[in-house]
Amino acid sequence: MDEDRFFKAAIAIIVLFVIGVVLKLARPVLIPFVLAVFLSYIIDPVLTFLTRCRCPRRAAVLLVMALMFVLFYLLGALVYSSGKSLAAELPRYQERLSDLSVFLAKGVGPFKVDLSAALGKLEIEKIGTFILSAIGPFFSVLGKLLLVFLFLIFIVSGRGRAAAKIQKALGDGRSGRMKAVIEAINAQTRKYILIKTVLSLANGLIVWVVLALFGVEFAPLFGLLAFLLNFIPDIGSLVATALRVGFAFFQFGTFWPPFWILVITVGLDSVLGYFLEPKIMGKGLGLSPLLVFFSLLFWGWLWGIPGMILAVPLTAVIKIVCQNVPALRPVAVLMGT
Repeated sequence: MDEDRFFKAAIAIIVLFVIGVVLKLARPVLIPFVLAVFLSYIIDPVLTFLTRCRCPRRAAVLLVMALMFVLFYLLGALVYSSGKSLAAELPRYQERLSDLSVFLAKGVGPFKVDLSAALGKLEIEKIGTFILSAIGPFFSVLGKLLLVFLFLIFIVSGRGRAAAKIQKALGDGRSGRMKAVIEAINAQTRKYILIKTVLSLANGLIVWVVLALFGVEFAPLFGLLAFLLNFIPDIGSLVATALRVGFAFFQFGTFWPPFWILVITVGLDSVLGYFLEPKIMGKGLGLSPLLVFFSLLFWGWLWGIPGMILAVPLTAVIKIVCQNVPALRPVAVLMGT
């Protein structure tokens, strides 16, 4: 019995290792495929609405695909142009860094920090190069739109045929239970992705509007960052807030505008993230903070920046699958908050 358990454990470790290698090597194909799967859940309600309005299925698919292609093209153009402009404008904020160093050196009461040596070694040109290199992987994913949309067309066109195939493969007895499990997984996955996307979009629009009202430069770019980083619980919102507030301080050189930007955006983000999202989504889809951290490290190591953005949705989908498979429900309990 002990040898049998040891053999199964060894096989499981080997299988996990092989899966990790495949995920690492096949990321040029898997990242567009996963993105296409998530997009299929987002556009499915739109396609359902169009078909109910007596629009032919093929025409509805073509219309939605065209609109999404234009949207992603504009998104990629916004990211790349804003990133280049931001990298070009960074030398203008060198004086703000000096002002910050003087302010921290004077300190408030006993709290003083001397950053003159560190800021003296800081090279703005390298920061601009880093920004462009960070934008590169994201823009390369958007550059593979053709592959994403090819996957998306096949996924959307094949949706709804799985039930008939399962019935033919398993028969009437077992197919009913299998279809019920698949429908539950699809329903919960669609609910999670739609709610998370809508709330992230609302967060991004709020940040965009608030920064634009205060006159902050590159407000659309910071709104897009808030939208993307909102898919990463807590950590993403913290990073997005630090970036926009820090940039506002460097632009204005005063305390109050960044302070009010911090108060307004964090307050509205807290309403969305800690009140509205759990109320709409339900506590059953909550993930352990430690699991979120390790998923960010794992998917970031596998797929880079796109992997970190997709890490939490992928982990949530895995939990949804485990919740609906009786043998894996203990795993779902361990993954929860």
